Amino acid sequence: MSETFKSQNFQREAELAWEHADEGIERQIYGYDNRVMMVKVKFEKGAVGSVHEHPHTQVSYVESGVFEITIADEPQVLRKGDGFYVPPNTLHGALCLEAGVLIDVFSPHRADFL
Repeated sequence: MSETFKSQNFQREAELAWEHADEGIERQIYGYDNRVMMVKVKFEKGAVGSVHEHPHTQVSYVESGVFEITIADEPQVLRKGDGFYVPPNTLHGALCLEAGVLIDVFSPHRADFL
């Protein structure tokens, strides 16, 4: 697959815009090309990442906070330093129990975020 677009090689947090993703949820888009994308997602306490699915593989890291993550009807409470994997086309969602940040990586990139 040839690269038809990509982000800048370097991203600086202070220069990246926060985008409204949902009630109590904002995101910053970091590096990406056709094959991969990294996104920083900030949650307020009580914010809900509604249950959804997408064709992308997703791997996420809990940078801070406490989250109840549900993947295919299996809920788990995850804290700073934990992570999770979501296979393509699998229902998943998040409930933020303590304000925090998730680092999401998608393959291929999420065109709907650009």
